[in-house]
Amino acid sequence: MNHLTGRASGVQLHLTSLPGGRLGPEARRFVDWLAAAGQRWWQMLPLGPPDRYGSPYKASSAFAAWNGFLERPDAPVDREEIDAFVGRHAFWAGSLPPKMLPDQVRFDREWAALRAYAAERGVGLIGDVPIYVAPGSYDQKAWPELFLDGIVAGVPPDAFTAAGQRWGNPIYDWPASQRRGYRWWVERFRRTFELYDMARIDHFRGFVAYWAVPAADRDARGGTWQRGPGRAPFAAARTALGWTGSGSFIAEDLGVITPPVTRLRRELGYPGMVVLQFAFDPEDPRGPHRLENHREDVVAYTGTHDTDTLRGWWSTLEAPRREEAQRALRAAGLEGDDVDDHDSVVWGLIRLWMSSPAPVVMLQVQDVLGLGSEARMNLPGTAGGAWKFALRKGQLRATHAKRLRAATEEAGRA
Repeated sequence: MNHLTGRASGVQLHLTSLPGGRLGPEARRFVDWLAAAGQRWWQMLPLGPPDRYGSPYKASSAFAAWNGFLERPDAPVDREEIDAFVGRHAFWAGSLPPKMLPDQVRFDREWAALRAYAAERGVGLIGDVPIYVAPGSYDQKAWPELFLDGIVAGVPPDAFTAAGQRWGNPIYDWPASQRRGYRWWVERFRRTFELYDMARIDHFRGFVAYWAVPAADRDARGGTWQRGPGRAPFAAARTALGWTGSGSFIAEDLGVITPPVTRLRRELGYPGMVVLQFAFDPEDPRGPHRLENHREDVVAYTGTHDTDTLRGWWSTLEAPRREEAQRALRAAGLEGDDVDDHDSVVWGLIRLWMSSPAPVVMLQVQDVLGLGSEARMNLPGTAGGAWKFALRKGQLRATHAKRLRAATEEAGRA
């Protein structure tokens, strides 16, 4: 089913960033707040068990959810429920230790309740599918034949890091996956749409070509581009799962994007991503992030978990880009003339971004609250201090919902 019709908007907030960081009353309260704010979507980060730094992109399982999300971690689970869960998820349930299975049953119960609660209030859930699994994960142990030795994942030097990013995740042996009919990917996508209405597929460009770093290297500069599988995993899933429509995935196509990456995305019918914080480069008038260049096949984000908040970004923005942003705000007749009034500037930028022709606009909850760099979720290339942002109980109020609803209605997205 294609969800990207009409005009809508939503808010990004990971479950760990809820007060208390769990499913239950606070998650339902956030759904109520989204509905009051006129929002159609709640987007979150991956739900797998995170690594010791809290990164959900190095989860110990590509299929299992983290028990830290459970509202009732001690809720009773009987043998019949576990057997039924294993029967429904026979492909991957055996990759987990038996002690994890009751938690997966509990999670499915609580998640199904949240998803139904959200659907009743017109709110859909957007998930996140990391392209890679964690080193030493249950997936790597259960299916070692699907991974290569001697190289690890990363990205080349870019605007975030001069040395690139050596992620360290194992890299897929794509010919081995092909010989097995891409079954692992089929089942992964099946699980994805058991949980979500849509999902952002991380590092989509890796399906065209990926950066392979020698495992012995300390950074990513010595990597090389290697050819990915293209559309084959998606085609296998469409055949096996009977997919119709094309609106289930949002392709994360940020970074070094080549024409073949864009061509694959459009062939599959997946929208790409544009980000406000990349939109005001005066030396790149044809850049896809610039508002005047937006197409209807993108989802427009004010920021992502890897960028600063709008307030933090604005406070350190160099003069040429700041002047470009000011010109755009003035041309649209929006707030922002006083560059020292950060609240005015942030909401001017939000309203400007809401005017995009993109069918969906996504905002960071930190931007709705006008928070600074202290509320940033992640700084790529670092480990300490990341993934810690959390709302205080009662921090997100009805006044914030009213303000966001007004901007949403103004843009015809409510």
